[in-house]
Amino acid sequence: MKESDGRPEVKQQIRRLQRELAQRRMMQEVPKADVIVTNPTHFAVALRYDAGKWRAPRVVAKGADLIARHIREVGAEHRVPVFEAPPLARALFYSCELDQEIPEGLYLAVAQVLAYVLQLRDPRPGASPTAPGDLPIPPELRREA
Repeated sequence: MKESDGRPEVKQQIRRLQRELAQRRMMQEVPKADVIVTNPTHFAVALRYDAGKWRAPRVVAKGADLIARHIREVGAEHRVPVFEAPPLARALFYSCELDQEIPEGLYLAVAQVLAYVLQLRDPRPGASPTAPGDLPIPPELRREA
């Protein structure tokens, strides 16, 4: 069996290296993100939207616990805005894969977050942007803490 499937130790080391490479590639995408949506400590999801290329925003990085903290740190180093929205962060984390467009059910919530972030980047004279409050997350995409 070991001869046909390969040694378990070697396969384990290959999987570990593949995970490390994937995480490194993911972290290289964080500085290009438009916003990082967080559940303060547990989840972080970095989103990017290119209106000329994509139909919807894409998840460029996501992680839980230590990886989430690392995403936030890399984002802070590159001045990527962080938006705290626990229900949205959980919904994005559980319903999206890397480099995948967000589900249609989250379009409105993510659009509100992106609009707020764009207002922060390019403030209009005399207007102060207000953070979106209760974001619309469909029940089928909600994940409770």
